[in-house]
Amino acid sequence: MSQASPIRRPTRPAAAPPHRLRILMVLESEFPPRRGGGSEYQVRTLGEALHQRGHRVSVLTPRLIDGAQASVERYRGLAVARLAYPHLRVLGGLVMMARMALFLRRHARHYDVAHVHIAHHLAAVCCLVAPVLGLRTLVKVAGVWELRDGLLRSPGNPLTRALRPLWRRADGWQAVSSRIAGHLAGLGIARERIHAIPNAVDLTHFSAQREPRAAGTPRTLLYVGRLAPEKDLPTLLRAWARVFAGRTDRRLWLVGSGVQQEALERLAGELGCTASITFLGHRDDVADVLAQADAGVLPSLVEGLSNTLLEFMACGLPVLASRVSGSEDLIEPGVTGWLHAPGDLDGLATALRAMDGASDAQLATLGHNARSVVARCASREQVIDRLLAAYTGSVDGDPATPPPAPAEPGAPAPSAPLPPAAPPRDPAGVARHPTGAR
Repeated sequence: MSQASPIRRPTRPAAAPPHRLRILMVLESEFPPRRGGGSEYQVRTLGEALHQRGHRVSVLTPRLIDGAQASVERYRGLAVARLAYPHLRVLGGLVMMARMALFLRRHARHYDVAHVHIAHHLAAVCCLVAPVLGLRTLVKVAGVWELRDGLLRSPGNPLTRALRPLWRRADGWQAVSSRIAGHLAGLGIARERIHAIPNAVDLTHFSAQREPRAAGTPRTLLYVGRLAPEKDLPTLLRAWARVFAGRTDRRLWLVGSGVQQEALERLAGELGCTASITFLGHRDDVADVLAQADAGVLPSLVEGLSNTLLEFMACGLPVLASRVSGSEDLIEPGVTGWLHAPGDLDGLATALRAMDGASDAQLATLGHNARSVVARCASREQVIDRLLAAYTGSVDGDPATPPPAPAEPGAPAPSAPLPPAAPPRDPAGVARHPTGAR
């Protein structure tokens, strides 16, 4: 692809006033979500909040073979449209992209901005077509996968290198973490176009108030998410066995399902920890389960910015997390939780011992700090305000990190590079992104 020429934006009808924007959210996945999904969850959270503020929000997705089949429907005040395409490898993806371009050609005048929530095939189409039609485009990088294995990977192959000038046509990029912001800058995207805006959490859904633990009730560490290889749960179970084997005053709850469930249950038995490790499966009452926990744990090998992390912190829980994208921005060792290097059994065991040795009052202080951090930088209302500014081009692009909270003693763990992660694929050859159960 030749170097992109300067973009001439055509004259178009006057945009809706700032108090009522017309927003097209583009999601290369299923919507509405049936069982979680990080990007899907964010589209729902943000779409509903924007709708409540009086903005008109539409969601455009592919019509996946195992998803909802209605071409057009309404969901919680949002208009949802689905692009049909043949479910054939490669050909299906090409047809879907062509239909995306045609949709924009026909309907761009009805929108003020396109917010693309996964930087992949449909994002490329938006970057190619939307500027010609005078439609502002904000592309969100939802996870490290897009930068390591998707169309944004670097150095990549001839196709990804050819696409690089195309990405520069987007009006803005939403980076949910400082690590992702740095990757985007390294791809040559101007820093003033990179908006450091995290995922959002609705604080009204999660209470930091909890009843004191009844006498004799074990302290509870909670994991919520898919039971999948990239979550590195075998390391968590082995670290748990190393620290808490034979004890009854500590317990580990795992909420979620996935391909590793049977293997993890066997491992818990082999480690002799079935009495202290409980697999709760998929739960629709996650907020109720969170209210019974004393701390959260996220040992992932790779993340963008985990919704579970935000929910843990919104509930006033300190978090034991791996030093990956997103978690490293929000978890300050000894202040909001503890960090360890991804895949580091010794580091995770050290964090577990620190959690074990903290008093209930100390855990409450760390949890209060955690809630304060997400309230300042990732509450739904804060994120919506910043997105509205990005939609109209009035946000500076300097990556930001959350302000520090009052310090508590703690020990940080060394960092380690993130491994690549490949997503499962749709029969048409369209990537199904590992956005996570949460």
